[in-house]
Amino acid sequence: MTVRVQQEAFHLGAELLAHAQPTAGAVVSFLGTVRDYSDAADILAMEIEHYPGMTERELERVAQEAQRRYDILDSLIIHRYGRLAPQDPIVLVAVWSLHRAAAFDACRYLIDVLKTSAPFWKKEITPAGARWVTDCPGCRAGTQHGHVHPDVLEEC
Repeated sequence: MTVRVQQEAFHLGAELLAHAQPTAGAVVSFLGTVRDYSDAADILAMEIEHYPGMTERELERVAQEAQRRYDILDSLIIHRYGRLAPQDPIVLVAVWSLHRAAAFDACRYLIDVLKTSAPFWKKEITPAGARWVTDCPGCRAGTQHGHVHPDVLEEC
């Protein structure tokens, strides 16, 4: 289990190779990037803040919970902070397991929990100015349709 919170960019392929598990039959990864459009506005940049120490502890707790819930060999979470441009990578979640079902389930669990409860604060920079992001886009859209996070037993 590896957790990193960093300002520097990362490369998906290099990270997956560096953390490869020789006994794994499956690796599932999720790469989140900065969108260039959100809530009817162009996004020029995104600024991400976090509370050092607290953020890493929470991500480690979530990774340990995934390890407990799912039959996985290892996991990797990398989340960036600072000022990011559209298409810059923000977050990488990867999970290794013997079989694909556990890897898919654990990866979905990890990214869903990160999107709903990780201690990051995001500000979108638009042509009209800056605005804080108050929840994830999926949750925001889901509130109109009864959006549920079944793996974390949380209704939005």
